[in-house]
Amino acid sequence: MTNLSLKPYLTEEQIQQKVKEIGATLSKKFKNEKVVAICVLKGSFMFYSDLVRNIEADITCEFFGVASYHGGTSSSGEVKVTLDLAGPVENCHVILVEDIVDTGLTMNYLKNAIQSRKPKSLTTVALLEKPDALKVKCDIDHVGFKIANEFVVGYGLDYQGYYRNLPYIAQVQNFQ
Repeated sequence: MTNLSLKPYLTEEQIQQKVKEIGATLSKKFKNEKVVAICVLKGSFMFYSDLVRNIEADITCEFFGVASYHGGTSSSGEVKVTLDLAGPVENCHVILVEDIVDTGLTMNYLKNAIQSRKPKSLTTVALLEKPDALKVKCDIDHVGFKIANEFVVGYGLDYQGYYRNLPYIAQVQNFQ
């Protein structure tokens, strides 16, 4: 299904400006530090890629695969690990990079999973947050944009695997 009606929501320029702002903030925080940056797959890969290039620190890259949508348009509430970290994070500064926080369940699961591995510090970053969709309290250190509780695609976010390649974020107007 690749023929959804899309309405532009955040432009490529808006996204890149926010990535630079967050990158500058993290650069100040982690100047002269070694950092493990964790990409939450699959959705955050584009944001993560742009963000780590904008952080001035000694960074190693790790990937953590989770799924909570399972093909639908809303989170199932059940988090399934599809790929665990390859390297250790114990006694490391960790930046956890997520694409979108809606219910808060996945982010809280990830935070607990990382904290159990005893990092020196854990900083959470999400490109998007849907405050009206939160089902649990979820504190995020850096949020790019707070958005309405609408289904969005692009810049890594998908619908049934499609639309991740868009350089901008669009709101789905209707499902055909």
